[in-house]
Amino acid sequence: MPNPLENGQGVIFMKVGLHASESLEDIVKRKRREYEEAGSIFWGYGGSSCHPRTMVQPFGKSMQEEGKHLLIIMNEMNSKHAAPPVAATHYSKDGVDWEAVPRGIEVRGSRFALVLDELRLDEFEVNLNDFEVGLGQSRGKAASEYLKGQNDKGCLIYHEPHVPPPPEEQIVKRIGLIARVKPPFAVFLKN
Repeated sequence: MPNPLENGQGVIFMKVGLHASESLEDIVKRKRREYEEAGSIFWGYGGSSCHPRTMVQPFGKSMQEEGKHLLIIMNEMNSKHAAPPVAATHYSKDGVDWEAVPRGIEVRGSRFALVLDELRLDEFEVNLNDFEVGLGQSRGKAASEYLKGQNDKGCLIYHEPHVPPPPEEQIVKRIGLIARVKPPFAVFLKN
C-alpha cells in the first residue's frame, strides 16, 4: 500500500508492542471499543520526547494552524513492557487541573496519553530519512538519526523525497496503525 502522508504532514511516530502485559492485538481491540463507546481513544505512553505540554500540544496546534491534521503512525516492535496494568482514573490537559477519565476509556500503565480519533489498520512503509524532527532541541534533525538508541517516538514532519535514496541508505519501517490525533492532542494521567 502506498504511503498516505502528504508533504509537510506532522506525525507522531511511535514504536508499539506489548504494553502493561497486554499484546498489541488486544490493545487495538480494546481501543476500538473505546472509540465506539466514548468517541475518543486515549493511547497511553511514557517518555519525555513526546511530553504533552512541551512537545505534543504545541506540535498539534502548529499543524492545526497550518490547516493540517496531526497523525500518529505506529511501527510494531518486540517489547517487554511489563508495567502493572493499572488503569488511570484521572487525566489533565496541563498537569494542574484534573478530571475523571471519561466513561468507556481505559488506559493502563502510562504517564501520558495521545487523544485519538478512530484507529485504522493501514499497512505501508515509510523511510525515516523522509522525516525530520518537528520541534524541540533536535528540530530539523533527520528522524533516521533521532530514532536511534533509546528514542522510540518523536514529533516528526514528513517531506516527500525528490530523489529516492539508494536502498542501502533507506531506513524503512513498516507502519501498521494510523490515527488522527485530535485536540487537546495529549494529556497527563494518574491513578
